[in-house]
Amino acid sequence: MIVIRWLLGRIILTLDFLTSPKGLSRNSDEQQNVDCATSKLSLYQFAACPFCVKVRRSMKRLSLDIELRDAKKNQQFRSELEQQGGRIKTPCLRIENTDGEITWMYESNDIIKYLEQRFTPRAA
Repeated sequence: MIVIRWLLGRIILTLDFLTSPKGLSRNSDEQQNVDCATSKLSLYQFAACPFCVKVRRSMKRLSLDIELRDAKKNQQFRSELEQQGGRIKTPCLRIENTDGEITWMYESNDIIKYLEQRFTPRAA
């Protein structure tokens, strides 16, 4: 089972690499504002998790520079996810709000919806 899981993980990562989406093009001021906003976000993830890949692809499409925290290989990130987020489940988006409160968002579709609502450019 471990071999099959490893092999599937490599296939997922290879396909993701070969079909990587193109990012949005923003002017430098807009991108700087987005980068400032994303500095308060962290994605806890496993590299070969298909749901994590789905979120990372969405981040790439939206040209978002969100810190990736590998909760499989880094024990500190794994502990943060469990103790502060409540469970070891990925993907999980850690959102630091303007008032300093931390929100932990699980479920890839919810994370993608949040990112799209917050960072998709509005038509002029």
